[in-house]
Parts: sequence; C-alpha cells; structure tokens
Amino acid sequence: MGKDRLRSRDGARSVVDAGSFFGGTAARKAQRKERQLCRQVQEAVSDALAALDDDVLQDVWVMEVEPAPDAGRLAVIVEARPGTPPDVVAARLEKVAGYVRAEVAAAITRKRAPTLAFQVLPPAEAP
Repeated sequence: MGKDRLRSRDGARSVVDAGSFFGGTAARKAQRKERQLCRQVQEAVSDALAALDDDVLQDVWVMEVEPAPDAGRLAVIVEARPGTPPDVVAARLEKVAGYVRAEVAAAITRKRAPTLAFQVLPPAEAP
C-alpha cells in the first residue's frame, strides 16, 4: 500500500507547471522586455528629433516603435505634420538616422544599439 501512495504523488507532481505559479514563461518576460525597450526608444527618438534645428523634423510625431522582426531592428513609425509630404520627412530622417541612433544608444542600457528603420505615414485627416 505504501508504494501505491508514492506513485500517485509522483504522478501529481509531474503534471504541475511551476510557471503557472511564479509569473509565467520566459517568452512572456521577453515580450515585456521588448515592449519596455520600444517605449524607451520611442521617447529617445522623440527627444532627439525635437532637439534638432529642423522645422520639418521638430513637428514629426513618433506614433509607435515595434520590433521588426526582433529587438535588434526596430521599426519607428512617425506621422508627418499636415502640409508636409511624407517623402520630404523620409529624406530628412535618412540624413539624421545616425545621430538619432546615437541618441537612442545613449538613452538605453543595452550592449548594442538597435538598428532603426523609419516608416513615415501621411498626416491623419481631421474629422
């Protein structure tokens, strides 16, 4: 009778996932870290663009930063101000991309600064 009790306890122990008790899996933690990095990069890019002496880039709004495809390369989605063609904004962002990446590297704590890929959206129309 003692052996049966031990077998049933061992079977129950193997079914329980420790991750369900202690906050989840490593994948969820990695996703949280990616979201945190994207928020930090969004703030750093906004600050870097606002510090420039360029009328076009000072009024650009950084809408979102997301991994593309991972945290080593980030897509920075910006919106041009009304009256400014997206092509002009994209050309100016291309010229200052190195400066912006350096500012991002100074603002975050990572071994390597992520590569930034800018995507310019036309201004949203007012309802």
